Amino acid sequence: MSATVAATAKASLGVDPKRALALGRDVLATEANAISALSARLGAPFLAAARTLFECRGRVVVTGIGKSGHIARKIAATLASTGTPAFFVHAAEASHGDLGMITADDVVLLLSNSGETDELVSLMPHLKRQGARLIALTGNEQSSLAQAADVHLDASVDAEACPLGLAPTASTTAALALGDALALTLLDARGFSVEDFARSHPGGSLGRRLLTHVSDVMRLGSEVPAVPLTASLADAVVEMSGKGMGMTAVIDAEHRVQGIFTDGDLRRCLARAGDFRAVGVAQLMTRQPRTIGPDRLAIDCVELMEEAPKVSQLLVVDAEGRLLGALHLHDLFRARVV
Repeated sequence: MSATVAATAKASLGVDPKRALALGRDVLATEANAISALSARLGAPFLAAARTLFECRGRVVVTGIGKSGHIARKIAATLASTGTPAFFVHAAEASHGDLGMITADDVVLLLSNSGETDELVSLMPHLKRQGARLIALTGNEQSSLAQAADVHLDASVDAEACPLGLAPTASTTAALALGDALALTLLDARGFSVEDFARSHPGGSLGRRLLTHVSDVMRLGSEVPAVPLTASLADAVVEMSGKGMGMTAVIDAEHRVQGIFTDGDLRRCLARAGDFRAVGVAQLMTRQPRTIGPDRLAIDCVELMEEAPKVSQLLVVDAEGRLLGALHLHDLFRARVV
């Protein structure tokens, strides 16, 4: 068959829906089975690896090359973000100066499915001379890396998911899952908390939600609408209009919150017959409004606002109920908490 004819035949194959779905399901099943088998044989070497990493006085250095290198990068990132200081070193660059990044206090985690990757095997004597502890994660217990390492983790799989049996698929999934298992075991052993996780992710939405407090987003001072208990309805409407929050707090002489008067309260007044111009706001306000403390997480405001009946504003008070500030749902949006 000529090259032109072969190219035409290949181009005409296309994506057959039935075949594509069958192959996709087979790939997922193969990789799921690989992880299931890995789970079943987890034992003493995993515990030894976890203890070695937990007791590391320096950094965890994760290295690999090719597809294993990509997995190594992700494992290093997961370790670092879950409380275990770690970084990735490219195996090919290590022998050209990057070995200087590794110290005797470090633990080196080496990834290679075959366990015979030249760049990694050639590094082993140098790493041992430096005094670093070595953990090999391979698919071959008899390989050079497995035999030379202080701890070997068996990530072997029965078959790759690739229909050609060539592209690393199930093996890389197994290695990644084993790396995740190590990282989360260490997270648990260190007592790593949600707050710790947020501190290492300050630029993301999770960090904002877990690190932003009410005091960071609330309105203060002259921005907070407030009138005394003796104020008239007209006074309250003027204060509401001037501060643009759709409400005003109603406070006593000691600045303690006695109620809140909102746009909704005003609409309900107007729907009733009568002249309310001379009526005091204390007769029309909502008593015992929802409040929150300044030290609470800003994300907690959302839960309070969502309680029936839903509200869009919250008053911020101290332990004695004195008004400290206020916030609107829009303030949470601007802070990108929600």
